[in-house]
Parts: sequence; structure tokens; C-alpha cells
Amino acid sequence: MPTISNEKKKKISEQILYYLYSIFPEQIFTSEIAKEMARDEEFIKILLKELERKNLVIKINKNPQGSNYALRLRWRISNKAYEIYQKNQ
Repeated sequence: MPTISNEKKKKISEQILYYLYSIFPEQIFTSEIAKEMARDEEFIKILLKELERKNLVIKINKNPQGSNYALRLRWRISNKAYEIYQKNQ
């Protein structure tokens, strides 16, 4: 399988951030983001974890009732990243 360049990963990450910005404050599962980006779920999960390390997205691992998800994760854009996008729009 061919590797994806860092430049393309960066562009896909930007698309993910824009998508999360457009649906803010909704929290969305990794699988739904992957479907929207037409990419593999594991690849999207790797990019989301990189974005989390940069404090651009927030991982939600509890359902609305307060129980931990066993296998799934939901994501939303961080408040800091949302404010930056808001200023540049």
C-alpha cells in the first residue's frame, strides 16, 4: 500500500477540522467522519489523535449517560480551534 505524504495528511487534517467546525457543537463518531471524508476509519483515527495532541480536537469517550464507550470515540473541535476559525471566517 502506498504511503501518504505529510502534505496530503495535513490537507486531510484541515478537512477534518473544517468539517468539525461546520457541525459544532455536535460530537461525531470516528466512523461518521471517515464516511464524510471517504477515508479509512483507522487512518482518520490516527489523524484525529495527532490533532488531539495539538489541542485542536477533543476526544469524548463517554456517552450522554456518563458510561465509557467500549470501542467507539466521538470527537468535536476544541474551543480554541473553533475561536480561531470563527475569527478567520
